[in-house]
Amino acid sequence: SYQIQLPPRLKQRGIHDVFHAALLRVHIPNDDRLFPGRDLSQLEAGSDAEHEWAVDRILGHSGRAAEAYFRIQWKAGDVTWLPYSKVHHLNAFKEYLDLQNVSFIQSLP
Repeated sequence: SYQIQLPPRLKQRGIHDVFHAALLRVHIPNDDRLFPGRDLSQLEAGSDAEHEWAVDRILGHSGRAAEAYFRIQWKAGDVTWLPYSKVHHLNAFKEYLDLQNVSFIQSLP
């Protein structure tokens, strides 16, 4: 087993710093063009996150009214699902409602 140096933020998240030799590989830096969204700062979550990631657009939704989840296309290239409570304030949400020809979330099909 080997103990490696981890950034303090990863240790704070509870990531263990000891690994068996069979799990270790030579580090190859990430190519963000091929694998977007794997930057270390994108993995760090919490209220003290240094970066915010911009929403490109909303691709679709599932569910109704305040229980709905929205499929988000991030400018970094990732696609994730977020609940209404996390997207209702975004400009992309207002644009999505306009594209659906509705004014309120309760009117979404």
